[in-house]
Amino acid sequence: MSQKKVNVALVGLGFGAEFIPIYQSHPNANLVALCQRTRKKLDAVGDAFGVAGRYTDYAELLKDPSVEAVHINSPIPDHAWMSLAALKAGKHVLCTVPMATTISDCKKIVDAVKRSGLKYMMAETVVYSREFLYIKELYDKGELGKLQFLQASHLQDMDGWPNYWPGLPPMWYATHCVAPMLALNRNTAESVSCFGSGTIRKELIGKYGSPFAVESAHIAFKDSDLAARIYRSLFDVARQYRESIDVYGSKKSHLSFTQGGGHGGSHPHLAHAFLSSLVEGRDPFPNARESANWTCVGLCAHQSALAGGKNVRLPAFTIE
Repeated sequence: MSQKKVNVALVGLGFGAEFIPIYQSHPNANLVALCQRTRKKLDAVGDAFGVAGRYTDYAELLKDPSVEAVHINSPIPDHAWMSLAALKAGKHVLCTVPMATTISDCKKIVDAVKRSGLKYMMAETVVYSREFLYIKELYDKGELGKLQFLQASHLQDMDGWPNYWPGLPPMWYATHCVAPMLALNRNTAESVSCFGSGTIRKELIGKYGSPFAVESAHIAFKDSDLAARIYRSLFDVARQYRESIDVYGSKKSHLSFTQGGGHGGSHPHLAHAFLSSLVEGRDPFPNARESANWTCVGLCAHQSALAGGKNVRLPAFTIE
């Protein structure tokens, strides 16, 4: 690969700090700046890793002409506006999941990418995890045969996490179970039907107007006889972190993984996929449209659950 280097700024030093040594050791990256709201934490991390560029104000970071790309690791409510601001400022974007929490914000990001010619990638860990990459290798070699049915789950107890989590509709953060279903053979979701199950605690229901403890959905794929089932919960169901995928093929049924905490070794692969797309001048995987399709599966699924399982078609901008 070319030794061209991309000047990257890392936004958010929670889980995001894990990427600092990855960027500092990658042949195609210059980690030129960090952005963190708390000055004490910013300086502590900056000093530890020797990063001179430091910002507590995201808007000031985006004015820095040396920054070519931003990697956003902020809380979920900030993903959309931060991505849009970066694209407007002429920066490529790698953003942690999900892309946004509304369909309209997903469309704004897709449109901004089209207008600007910049690159956007949603940093979905599951499709770069060792478990998924193993299944993908089996599929690509033909060892699974024709895919007949797919199933995935993501169960996580979010009590005690930041205050935007309590009451969050499970499918608003569904990409960890949606993405592997669509990435295995690069399918696109066309419609979804979802049902809610159980109820969360009464004091949480009013925050988002959603009562469900679990949301379970079927996904129909575009131009395919294949379908997938996903289920997701955030509260009062599982006191653990659990991701699973089941792949059923005509030659082999393969239970890929039941993964606990951690991200399956995905972080170096994510950073490399993003950087190599910029160096080579091609779309990353997932690109903006794919990221929107994966995110909107969950958003549309929640709409369906609130409507008693009504089949909801994915927005056209995520399909075409």
